Amino acid sequence: MSQPTFETILYDVADGVATITLNRPDRLNAFTPKMMLDLLAVFDVTDADDAVKAVIVTGAGRGFCAGADLGSGAGTFDAGAREAERRAAGDTGDLSRDGGGRLTLRIFQSLKPVIAAVNGAAVGVGVTMQLAMDVRMASDTAKFGFVFARRGLALEAASSWFLPRLVGAPTALEWCYSGRIFPAAEAKEHGLVRSVHAPDDLLPAAYALAREFVDNAAPVSMGVTRQLIWRGLVADHPMEAHRADSRSMRARGASADAKEGIASFLEKRPAAFPDRVSKDMPDLWPEWVEPEYR
Repeated sequence: MSQPTFETILYDVADGVATITLNRPDRLNAFTPKMMLDLLAVFDVTDADDAVKAVIVTGAGRGFCAGADLGSGAGTFDAGAREAERRAAGDTGDLSRDGGGRLTLRIFQSLKPVIAAVNGAAVGVGVTMQLAMDVRMASDTAKFGFVFARRGLALEAASSWFLPRLVGAPTALEWCYSGRIFPAAEAKEHGLVRSVHAPDDLLPAAYALAREFVDNAAPVSMGVTRQLIWRGLVADHPMEAHRADSRSMRARGASADAKEGIASFLEKRPAAFPDRVSKDMPDLWPEWVEPEYR
């Protein structure tokens, strides 16, 4: 299967793992309307391709993503100028909505595990886009910053929802009030990142983790688990999670994957799970109204 090409990102699939590389290294991969559109499109590709069982997102060159491209100067975030720029990039969505939020909502909906391999500076939308990813791993040269207040802005990309759930409200407020840049070690101390690595070890470590997923778990089970965990965060009562879990056990217990998983265990061999995310995902949350990320 030929891989699609994009203007602002690189995309590759090998051995079940898709790698998305933000690719504006001369601008430290600063975020633009076109990058938003490319990322929205590529997550549609990863969800639809059963050859993809896990996704890694990283950056080209020295940075992960230096935030919004400020090349337009003081008017960068002016609504009129921003909407004109988005139209010029081909954006046909709701221009009144924050573009970073449209991206994080799309990542939230992903049916595949998503790992961020943060290889350098990750500030503004460069860090908030990671919050809907499942695992964040960082180089020891990476730096993070929720710098919005220092630019006269406030939070975007649905980070007011994601960030306190990941690190707690006090840490989230401290980082956002100060707007300071902080190192990967501090991000790890507060649970924003899973692990910190030497620069040359970061991507190998991310691929090793992805291999644990790809080589051992049923893809549909991972997709179901991802949705159970993320959607469970907004459930009003554990009973909602119990109902969804019960639907999951009923659907997956009768699946070909479950039969293969048990047989492979008893026969002491690797499993070859037959179900596919593109056609075998059960509906566990019939009452769920999917947010429109576009």
